[in-house]
Amino acid sequence: MQRSIKDYFTIGLKGMAMGAADVVPGVSGGTIAFISGIYQELINTISGVNISLLVVWRKEGFASMWKALNGNFILALFAGILISFFSLMRLANYLLENHPVLIWSFFFGLVLASIFYVAKQIPKWNLKIFLWLVLGAAVAFYIISLPPMAAASSDLFLFFAGAIAICAMILPGISGSFILVLLGAYKTVSEATHDFDLKTLGIIGVGAVFGLLTFSRLLKWLFANYSTITLAILTGFIAGSLNKIWPWKKVLETAEYGEKSVVIRDESVLPWNFEGESQMWFAFALMFAGFALILILERLAEQKPESDNAANPNA
Repeated sequence: MQRSIKDYFTIGLKGMAMGAADVVPGVSGGTIAFISGIYQELINTISGVNISLLVVWRKEGFASMWKALNGNFILALFAGILISFFSLMRLANYLLENHPVLIWSFFFGLVLASIFYVAKQIPKWNLKIFLWLVLGAAVAFYIISLPPMAAASSDLFLFFAGAIAICAMILPGISGSFILVLLGAYKTVSEATHDFDLKTLGIIGVGAVFGLLTFSRLLKWLFANYSTITLAILTGFIAGSLNKIWPWKKVLETAEYGEKSVVIRDESVLPWNFEGESQMWFAFALMFAGFALILILERLAEQKPESDNAANPNA
């Protein structure tokens, strides 16, 4: 299938949606990739980055290498992610600080609907598959309940922090930003981004590339050999993450990262037990909007099935 400029523009928009999700500590860009129909192509493309591409470049030229890389897809997607990350970070921070209940309500509806979307990809349900789902949910719930580690800033630590966080970013249900908070690296990354500390960003970036290439190969292997179990675990990951993005929270502990305050420990409460203004009906309306958005994306994905793209990713 030959992609048009409009197709790549759409991929860029999906990248922007992934970037916007990854800015929020609690929402995974991997979830957005899955529900927008590009997840498996993303995994297949990243896992295909290896030394053989240099051989293709040397023997057949840059154009052949770029096609083998699925370079247009990567360029469009990651351009969207970067644009969103640097342009929407301020807006996301403003909304989280001034309208937390409303923004979390929208994301809660979005993620809730994505559970049903991913679960629909499982061809046949049985007790074994259900138990894998429960295991995935339990692991995700445990991870988001962990207390943050003490802050560290050694080069080796930052390398592995970048590697682990990027794995979470492409794993539906677990937020890379939240993993950075757990590892005690969120402050370092936030300050490095604000101050354009190229050394720190470079170390984290190299770690992210290492983690991305390694983990994508594992995911590709799992999809190739245990696709149903993998889908069940991913569904569980998303379900287990819902507690993290429940709109009504009682804050138990925060940390100050420069001018930014990040919640590192809280507990979910019912709307009528919320200490602030619950905005319950407006929040429920935004939950419905987030849920409906997934239904719209699913309908659009059905018009251009992902299997077509995955079958011919270099088009």
